[in-house]
Amino acid sequence: MKVLRTPDERFADLPDYPFASHHVQIAIDGLGPVRQHYVDEGGRDAPVVLMLHGEPSWSYLYRHMIPRVAARGYRVIAPDLIGFGKSDKPTELEVFSYAGHVAWLAQFLDALALEDITLFCQDWGGLLGLRLVAQMPGRFRAVIASNTGLPIGAPPSPAFLAWRGFAANSPDFPIGAILQQATVRTLSDAEVAAYDAPFVDERYKAAARAFPLLVPINPDHPGAADNKAAWETLAQFDKPFLTLFGDSDPVTGGGERHFIERVPGAAGQPHRILPKTGHFSQEDSPEALADAIIGTFLR
Repeated sequence: MKVLRTPDERFADLPDYPFASHHVQIAIDGLGPVRQHYVDEGGRDAPVVLMLHGEPSWSYLYRHMIPRVAARGYRVIAPDLIGFGKSDKPTELEVFSYAGHVAWLAQFLDALALEDITLFCQDWGGLLGLRLVAQMPGRFRAVIASNTGLPIGAPPSPAFLAWRGFAANSPDFPIGAILQQATVRTLSDAEVAAYDAPFVDERYKAAARAFPLLVPINPDHPGAADNKAAWETLAQFDKPFLTLFGDSDPVTGGGERHFIERVPGAAGQPHRILPKTGHFSQEDSPEALADAIIGTFLR
């Protein structure tokens, strides 16, 4: 099996992404150590805010939120998931599994010795991050969930099935164009190019193509049982749990009610449906999301 690393020059002069690069080594069965990239802004002893991206984005998605939160005195950590952004990219689909991604992120938390974490998660950032919250609830102090879920095998929507089929079968998987299609505001050409930057060619996109196939779409799908178990723990999670979903996301619209109804920490929180906000809420409403993160420390 092969692992690719995007050349650094692909990331030169990205708009609004001045952050220094940091790396840890993640052990992956059959591949050995694989390099994972992350942004780490703010004081090292400050309260930790962990921002987890989803599919098929990378930490560039958080470029407008990171400085706003760090400026208020917090340590903001935004990793690139394995296979995305500046992290190394295994080229074989079979390397990727739901459980594997969760385990790799657990290694990441251990490598940085992160505790007392406020999690912001969107899309697969939630499918992974919420599993970590369920596995180690004592490590998290608050959760902000946006346009995400924790599926247990219910029949998927037609929109998701179409997306799943496209990821599996399309000869071209245009990352930047996908981001634009799921964002209300119009991205600049430079921003679209920034989302494309990690993926030199189709060989680099195995993780991005794999993620839609890893979503549990029936009770027997790998991950469904683990998510059911995670829901049992989340049903006892009484720390602040806030939902901020977009009003223009056909895939996750309405999904916030599952958290509001089932997670004790969601009671009494200022949940919002953000106007003019698509699936990638970080692009459409970064200020509102950042201010909500900051607010979890003030209550």
